[in-house]
Amino acid sequence: MNAFNVREHMQALGLQAKTASALMARADAAIKNKALKALARLLREGAEDLAPANARDVERATAAGLSAPMVDRLKLTPKVIETVALGCEQLAAMPDVIGEIIGMKQQPSGIRVGQMRVPIGVFGMIYESRPNVTIEAASLAIKSGNAAILRGGSEAIESNKALAALVSAALAEAGLPVEAVQLVQTTDREAVGQLIAMPEFVDVIIPRGGKGLIERISRDAKVPVIKHLDGNCHVYVDDSASLDMAVKVVDNAKTQKYSPCNAAEGLLVAASVADVFLPEIGAVFAAKGVEMRCDPVAARILRADDALHGGHATIVDAVESDWSEEYLAAVISIKVVEGVDEAIAHINRYSSHHTDAILTRDHINAQRFLREVDSASVMVNASTRFADGFEFGLGAEIGISTDKFHARGPVGIEGLTSLKYVVLGQGEVRS
Repeated sequence: MNAFNVREHMQALGLQAKTASALMARADAAIKNKALKALARLLREGAEDLAPANARDVERATAAGLSAPMVDRLKLTPKVIETVALGCEQLAAMPDVIGEIIGMKQQPSGIRVGQMRVPIGVFGMIYESRPNVTIEAASLAIKSGNAAILRGGSEAIESNKALAALVSAALAEAGLPVEAVQLVQTTDREAVGQLIAMPEFVDVIIPRGGKGLIERISRDAKVPVIKHLDGNCHVYVDDSASLDMAVKVVDNAKTQKYSPCNAAEGLLVAASVADVFLPEIGAVFAAKGVEMRCDPVAARILRADDALHGGHATIVDAVESDWSEEYLAAVISIKVVEGVDEAIAHINRYSSHHTDAILTRDHINAQRFLREVDSASVMVNASTRFADGFEFGLGAEIGISTDKFHARGPVGIEGLTSLKYVVLGQGEVRS
């Protein structure tokens, strides 16, 4: 498909999405929920039919030499399909916020002024690898009364086409326009350039993928972008932490899955507990093959302990770039800090402002961490892996925003809406 035809294709998708968005905006809650329930049913019924398309993508990605974490993101396992199906059902069970009026107040003039929640209109979603994002984006578009144009990565094109067909079937079954969710059918990269430069059709772009992709879109887009560049998440083990709990939470935050953006990449440990805690977590990491990139204090403690236990750990001296690195692999940076002040300062300097956690029994330190750490999600005594729209009860997420305007953190239904002022009067005129 040449560039001219790509432009025609994208313009057609844009016009169809704009038309569909008007119909979606006025669809009532029952119809939108019917589509979501139908989609959940079709996903479960069609799981076996999805497998061959997904297998072709996985086979092609493996042959092309994609890294193991990237190949892992492609897989539509039964667990992944059930999770997105449950997400559709969770969204269907949630209240419909569209048309909700908030903050209505009587003014001295007699008018009443409030704000109504309305759909954004049309959003463009550009994402890599994970085909489950197709369903998450589609289901959120349906619930929020928006239209969506989805452009997945070329490595997942077969899976995305099969999933998009299920979305179209669910929309049709509910009597909603099938053009409300459209998948870009070409893998030509020019399609991305066209999608991010159609302000006449597209109201916001949401990229979800590698740092290079998001930087390119942020630089070239002619419509607003909701974005996060990377996920350099931290866990800080405070002086007063329960060390048994800390081992469990840090292990989960790092090793439950290496590829997500909410996996922990940095571990900070208070100096007063480092001699006890680091050997314990070091043994866990060594058993799981996690490379530890350490500051001098952490390296000394871990190497001394490792020498007593056969020298199986991979302990490397950290360099400056390690503190800001998103590894997405079995690697973690480790630094010993004096206390909560140094931990907060380190996180605010090096983190990507995605998700950071403190493990502590000190209420004051917990409150300081919550207030002072400048991240989209901040946690106390919980794994960073919970930074997820499904886990937060949003039904699904379309991404995690580290921006500070419009949406921050997991972007669910409300992140895909806007507010407009509404005024109710009884014939008042301004004097």
